[in-house]
Amino acid sequence: MVHALIASPFLDGHLLLKPGARAGARIPATHYEALRQATTAGSALPTWAAQTAADTWGIDLSGRLAQGTVLVREPSPYGYCRASWEINLGCNFGCKHCYLPERPFSGLGWEDKVRLLDIMREAGVLWLQITGGEPTLDADFHDAYRYAWQAGMMLTISTNGSRLWHPDLLELFRDHPPYRLVVSMYGASEDAFDTLTQRRGAWKGFRRGVDAAREAGLPLRINVVVTQDNAAEADAMAALAEEWNFEHHSYTNMTPTISGGGEPLLAQSAAHLRQRKPFAGCNAGHTFFHADPHAKVSICKVGRDDQIDLMAEGIDGLTRLGAIADRLMLRTGGCGGCALSGTCRVCRPLAKHYQEAKAPLHSYCQHGDKENGS
Repeated sequence: MVHALIASPFLDGHLLLKPGARAGARIPATHYEALRQATTAGSALPTWAAQTAADTWGIDLSGRLAQGTVLVREPSPYGYCRASWEINLGCNFGCKHCYLPERPFSGLGWEDKVRLLDIMREAGVLWLQITGGEPTLDADFHDAYRYAWQAGMMLTISTNGSRLWHPDLLELFRDHPPYRLVVSMYGASEDAFDTLTQRRGAWKGFRRGVDAAREAGLPLRINVVVTQDNAAEADAMAALAEEWNFEHHSYTNMTPTISGGGEPLLAQSAAHLRQRKPFAGCNAGHTFFHADPHAKVSICKVGRDDQIDLMAEGIDGLTRLGAIADRLMLRTGGCGGCALSGTCRVCRPLAKHYQEAKAPLHSYCQHGDKENGS
């Protein structure tokens, strides 16, 4: 079933959304309940809902039945609204800065992928990021994407863009619009791009994918990744994104691998490193969670200690995640009692990775500023 709208609880309120659209509308609980009743009873879409669709997205839904037009997400007692999922770590690039120390092609079978997505839906996940590796390489990507979309999730795909020209992917995204496609950019020339990704032909694949996505009108955001291999092209990469009329963000500060390896730090461009803003807290583990390719759930991509096996424990395993998050965020391992912890630049799980990588103190901690001459 292809729905035009999604009505869903979200944190302490309710939203009316259009798949593939950035804009949304907050609706009162009474309107949400009215949509639930209309879809159950098989009655017409309420006038206010049709008017909201016209005002917000410029679409005419007047006179349509609620059932089949709006997918109403059920309330969840678990309180999660966002999640990310590494569907597979396999990748066709070998980027020097990658936070994954290894990228094996392995993960859940189809039936368990469905079970994981069902758990996410029941947990309340409305926004889901599917990532990798290169997620579109997974054998079940198309079916998993479509299943999550039909479950009423707003989908973001993090990709290197090299496969976006494939007709089956373009058809999938046309018929089931994503919320956003986040495409990483590793250079403005073939030499720099292929050098950083360590794959000959990577630049040509990227350009072919982006050109196809532009022609199809897909909602792209460009992540401009600046390292020592492409530092001379930082401005040119941003200019290309602007020429394409895509939103773009620059990423210059690499992080250690999830196992605490320092290899990605060696790829950094020293001239482009930025001072991080103080860490102001996050909702990791409380309203957000991350799942790896085998449905091992953690508070986020960084804090992977004490993972919960959702295939073994089921959805009730998520009830332990909040306590895990609170414990992982405590300042321990050399950070306890720090007088500067109120303005710390990174969360405790990320600081742990930097410490394991034996990274220079100034790269993640204020105590290193003086020794770095800052």
